[in-house]
Amino acid sequence: MPTAVLTDRERTAVQAYLRLLHTVRAAFGDEEDARGAGPAGPRAHRLPPVVPPAVLAEAEQALADAGLAGNEEEFFRLLNSWYPGP
Repeated sequence: MPTAVLTDRERTAVQAYLRLLHTVRAAFGDEEDARGAGPAGPRAHRLPPVVPPAVLAEAEQALADAGLAGNEEEFFRLLNSWYPGP
């Protein structure tokens, strides 16, 4: 699979998105661990996981700086070509 050559701003946007993704995953995992319920446990009285606003703001700003805000299709194409996933 060919690898995309990203501009510095595109690379920054992809990296910010990946940090956001890992933060969200950690927030969901930590919430489940703290309750001891696990993913299939009871859903009553659950508070939504907290994602630090700065992490979300960083990702949004990086997308805007790269000219990708509102162009999710292009962004995810770049993301997939640069970081095919786990």
